Amino acid sequence: MVRVVILGQGYVASIFASGLEKIKAGKLEPYGVPLADELPIKIKDIEIVGSYDVDASKVGKDLYEVVKAYDPEAPESLRGITVRKGIHLRSLKNLPIEAVGLEDEMSLKDAIEHLVNEWKELRAEVFINVCTTEAFVPFESREELEKAIEEDNRDRLTATQVYAYAIAQYAKEVGGAAFVNAIPTLIANDPVFVELAKDSNMVIFGDDGATGATPFTADVLSHLAQRNRYVLDIAQFNIGGNNDFLALTDKERNKSKEFTKSSIVKDLLGYDAPHYIKPTGFLEPLGDKKFIAMHIEYVSFNGAHDELVITGRINDSPALAGLLVDLARLGKIALDKKAYGTVYEVNAFYMKNPGPKEKGNIPRIIAHEKMRMWAGLEPKWL
Repeated sequence: MVRVVILGQGYVASIFASGLEKIKAGKLEPYGVPLADELPIKIKDIEIVGSYDVDASKVGKDLYEVVKAYDPEAPESLRGITVRKGIHLRSLKNLPIEAVGLEDEMSLKDAIEHLVNEWKELRAEVFINVCTTEAFVPFESREELEKAIEEDNRDRLTATQVYAYAIAQYAKEVGGAAFVNAIPTLIANDPVFVELAKDSNMVIFGDDGATGATPFTADVLSHLAQRNRYVLDIAQFNIGGNNDFLALTDKERNKSKEFTKSSIVKDLLGYDAPHYIKPTGFLEPLGDKKFIAMHIEYVSFNGAHDELVITGRINDSPALAGLLVDLARLGKIALDKKAYGTVYEVNAFYMKNPGPKEKGNIPRIIAHEKMRMWAGLEPKWL
């Protein structure tokens, strides 16, 4: 059994919960789950035991009711789980949502203690972070992080950083926990949190789940690099209509996302080709089905100039939700292996900006094989 707690009960989390329960009930095929039936821990072994949000319209409601707002065919098995109050720390700033958080009632230090006690009751093992994209600043040292919490410095911390610290405290007390960071805030790439994780029996997967255009761009760039074609420029953009795209209209949040998307260029090509890779707009009628486009110009043999122009429409939330089904189970496997800190073999395949900091992006087909071997599976393409 894998006991999962969701942090941020928005579109991605709700599609994850709905699809997971449908697969478990035999009503849905596990398409979009890369290791669907291959891991020793089966999809039916995943149990959602807790959910946290800071949207006043969700906190205190039954998970079934919240999920139903995103999927009218929400499974009845989601009844009985109450969406609890989490930490917002400006995560809903400039969004048309009323934010409520534990920090409205108590200090951050007390909020962390409150969360740890709740998680002990839930007997949580894997935490999945799909909060709204944040503007953030990494920490220089453990002392700086702990001082910010001790002094209740709310301007210095983000919700994700506080959750990660709280999970480390929880893991240390109960003997282990895994944190899946599916948003751009640097946790697996922040040496302070990786060190904290190693000292606290905590596993970190991150940062920023690789879905949609970004892994596809990585595959195309790998293809060009392997054939020694020189890339002149890259333009890639996404436009969507869900709340995460609305949040990304904020310049600082967009900068966070742009960093994780752009990190693939130099890693894969070996040089930093001029590029424009970032979410570029919000158009409400698109809803969760985002529009993606990319244009890549490169030099081939005898100085020939070629161009690739690719467009697509992708359901944003299901693309990430399917990966979370694997990451929850891989989190449990990492705990069994005592692979505390961060696990590059997992991150390299599932994340846009794979930690630790000193590592980088590699071609996804190689990352896929490394991840399979780490999980104890036979290589598929080698």
